[in-house]
Amino acid sequence: MKDSLRSAFTDLRMIATLQASLQEQGFVTPTEIQRRALPSLLAGRSVVGVAETGGGKTLAYVLPVLNALKTLEAGGQPVAADATPRAAVIVPTRELGEQVTRVFKRFTHATRLRVRSVLGGSTMEVARRNIQGQFDVLVATPGRLIKLLERNLVDLADVRVLVFDEVDQMLDPGFLPDAERIVGACPPARQLALFSATVPPAVQDLIGKLFVGADVIRSDGSHRVVPSLTTINRTVHGGKRLPILRTILAEAVTGGTLIFANTRGQCDQVAADLREMGRTCVVYRGEMDKNERRANLKAFRDGTVDLLVSTDLAARGLDVEHVGRVINYHLPEELDAYLHRVGRTARAGRPGVVINLVTERDHDLLAALERAEAAPRRAAK
Repeated sequence: MKDSLRSAFTDLRMIATLQASLQEQGFVTPTEIQRRALPSLLAGRSVVGVAETGGGKTLAYVLPVLNALKTLEAGGQPVAADATPRAAVIVPTRELGEQVTRVFKRFTHATRLRVRSVLGGSTMEVARRNIQGQFDVLVATPGRLIKLLERNLVDLADVRVLVFDEVDQMLDPGFLPDAERIVGACPPARQLALFSATVPPAVQDLIGKLFVGADVIRSDGSHRVVPSLTTINRTVHGGKRLPILRTILAEAVTGGTLIFANTRGQCDQVAADLREMGRTCVVYRGEMDKNERRANLKAFRDGTVDLLVSTDLAARGLDVEHVGRVINYHLPEELDAYLHRVGRTARAGRPGVVINLVTERDHDLLAALERAEAAPRRAAK
C-alpha cells in the first residue's frame, strides 16, 4: 500500500499497545502530515515535515518515537542507565514543551514508557530532579538542555530518535550552534526529525547542514490557511479600531477568542480597553512573570476566561482546543507570522474564524496571502 493511500491508523505498522490506545482515544484517520510522515518515521528514516499549524505534527512523531522505544524494550534492550534517554524532543518554549509532554503521556499508560521534561522558566534544581533515574523520552528547550550537557547531568549517547519541533520559532543566532551540539552529542546512527510550519532561510540552513538525505514532506496545506477557516476582513477608518472590536465581540462565537496585537504596549492597551468595556480578559506576552503568564493561559485553556490578548508569543505552537475565533487587532507584517496566528483556530479540521482589522499598510500582507492561496499546490518532495 502506498503511503499516500494509508487512510487509517490501523493501516500502519505499529505495536498493539499503541494501536489500542489510538482506538480508545478515538483516533481513526490520520491527518495529511501524519499520513505522509508516519510511514517514513516508523521505518526509521529521517524526516523533514512542513505542515500548516493545527495539522497534527506532534502526533506524527510521538507515535514513531514510542513505537521504536517500546520495540527495543520488548526485544530485551531496556534503558539501563540513569539520565540517559532513548529519545529527545527539542521545543522552543516551556508552554509547547508542557503540551508535547501531555501528548506523550496520553500513550504512556499502555506502553509504560517514561517521559521527563527540562524546560526554560524553571530552576536548574528542578531540572536536575526531573532527570534523576532512568527514563525513555526527554522533552527539552535547547538552552536548558545545553546547560545540562555542559554540566554532564544528562547523557545523549543512547538517543535513537532526535526531534526538533516548531523549528521556525528557534531562530535566534545561537540556535544553529546549539542544534549542532545537541546532534553531535547523539550517536551517529540516530534518526532525526524536524517539524515546522514554515521554512524561512535560517531553517533551510539547518536542514542543509543536519538533514542531508532526509525525506522531505510538505503537506498540501503548508503555507496556506486551512480550508475550515473562515476569513473576514474589516476595514479600519481613521485608526478607529475599538468600535470595530466592540461590534465583533457582540457577535456570538463558539469557543474562546484570541486577540493579537504586535507589541507588548499594544497588547496591554487592548486589555485595558476591554476591561473598560466590562469584558474579562487575560494577557499573554513577553516580559510578564512566568507564573502569571502560565495562570492566564490556563484560565483561557480551561474556559474560565474567554478572551486572551497576546503578542505573537501565543501565535506559535500552542494548542488550545476551544479557540473559535482569532482577531488580528493589529495585523503582522510577515505572512509567516499571520499563518501562525490564524493557525490557533480551525485546528485538526474543526471550524474557526479569523477577523482582520485592515488598514492601508496591511495591503501588501493581504496580497501576499492571496498569492500563496492561488499558487499551485506543491506535491511532497
